[in-house]
Amino acid sequence: MEHRSLILLGLLMNQSQHGYQINEFIERNLSTVTDMKKPTAYAALDRLSQNGYIDIQLEQEGNRPTRKVYSINENGKQYFYNLLLNNLASAESVNYQGDIGLMFIDLLPLEKTIPALKERLKKNQELIERFKKTPAHAERSGVNLAIHHKLTMLEAEAGFLKKTIRQLGSQD
Repeated sequence: MEHRSLILLGLLMNQSQHGYQINEFIERNLSTVTDMKKPTAYAALDRLSQNGYIDIQLEQEGNRPTRKVYSINENGKQYFYNLLLNNLASAESVNYQGDIGLMFIDLLPLEKTIPALKERLKKNQELIERFKKTPAHAERSGVNLAIHHKLTMLEAEAGFLKKTIRQLGSQD
């Protein structure tokens, strides 16, 4: 939950925005760090407002429906900085769903296991290539750090898979 608040407050640190802008930015630019969906974002924004961290103003443009514009306030800025410091200082154990399959790998014959791991490696390498093509962010080095971190984790996974495939291949 706190990571969602951190994202939303961080986006509001630059400028006030309406929900559609926030959600579009998340979907277009932050899919590598969050899978937050629109209903979740709106619920989190309402919760942040109820807790006194953001202010909401109603805006009417022409014949369009009234929309909410979200702005971070001083309490929200303090809360954001606390969340940011906690996030930067935290260590987390990452749960890879692919590890579940590794736990039961001995139940498959090697002639099925190795091709499956090679397919996983191929998909992993496709992700690596996609992240390598991500353009550098000129204004904020933090965006570049997040992409570099993701790339480093994917490269570590690729190295692990190559080593595992070699080890299993030598068991034939």
